[in-house]
Amino acid sequence: MRLPGIKSTYIAALATMLLSACNQKDLCYDHWDHAYRAEVEIRAQWELEWQRTYADGTDWQAEWDHLGLVPPYDSLRPARPSGLSVIVYNTSTRYDEYNRSAEGGVVGMTPGNHQLLMYNNDTEFIVFKDMAESSEAEATTRGRSRASYVGNPMLSTSTSRTEYTVNPPDPLFGYFVDDYKAVNSPTPEVLEVTMRPLVFTYLVRYYFDHGLEYVRLARGAMAGMAEGVKLTTGYTTDEIVTVLYDCEIKDWGIEARVLSFGAPNYPNPEYSRGADEYGLNLEVRLGNGKIFNFDWNITEAMATQPRGGVIEVGGVYISDEDAKEDSGAFDVTVDDWGEWNDIPLPL
Repeated sequence: MRLPGIKSTYIAALATMLLSACNQKDLCYDHWDHAYRAEVEIRAQWELEWQRTYADGTDWQAEWDHLGLVPPYDSLRPARPSGLSVIVYNTSTRYDEYNRSAEGGVVGMTPGNHQLLMYNNDTEFIVFKDMAESSEAEATTRGRSRASYVGNPMLSTSTSRTEYTVNPPDPLFGYFVDDYKAVNSPTPEVLEVTMRPLVFTYLVRYYFDHGLEYVRLARGAMAGMAEGVKLTTGYTTDEIVTVLYDCEIKDWGIEARVLSFGAPNYPNPEYSRGADEYGLNLEVRLGNGKIFNFDWNITEAMATQPRGGVIEVGGVYISDEDAKEDSGAFDVTVDDWGEWNDIPLPL
């Protein structure tokens, strides 16, 4: 015989038991969290530098106003990033990743020795590789194709090989702690860090002898640059790439702000800055639709500027005859890139 109300009473009792069990589980988790979990409060500062000056190079910051350079030196500084990623390496093959604000924040881990890797997490073109092991962690940038660029003829035969072409990387900063000992404490230990730049800017300026007024669009390429950077050491990789970029037409010439990881294989005790070659390209499109390419060997200029600086080249000449309108001419507007559209390459 079934007694009325037994089913509902049983369900109510079961629900009470489950609720009690959940509460007890939460209490046990909190107890474990306090007893076995350490916390560190990361306080991040950002070093907003766009170039590094070396002993045999121009101190651009000191000489900027004296040389009458524009834009202002400080206007080239990267913006402060909007977020911070923190990777906690627990073993050589296991890690946890946390996203925090640009100011930092509290990060938890088990007590004991860890490695901590930090970088800004607001990038678009940066590609992170081999992050599972700290010693292999690397940042590169995305590929980009330009059919009209076929290499720099000003470079020697040994270095004129076809290079992989890429987008300029986004501003990137990093910080690494090789051995951090986390301890359990009622309050998080404070860790002050300075996020240092891993991507630098080259202010590239092209000067014209004649014909600037005929140019409607311009873009460039910088050959011989590092493909990536090791996140734990800041050393650039051995592989070289050509960075493709757009330019801005000024009343005095053409200018570009080119972001790059800098010279390849740097810093390295065996690195010789005179051993590699670097090339610069300018491609312009005139109002009549004609396209012209100009190339330079900038190895000497790069020798003292492995991580950002100023590259200036001149002698660009476009004749009045080349700029004449003809039956096939058309006016180029900003939106009329046509065959000039670069193609992002899949990863």
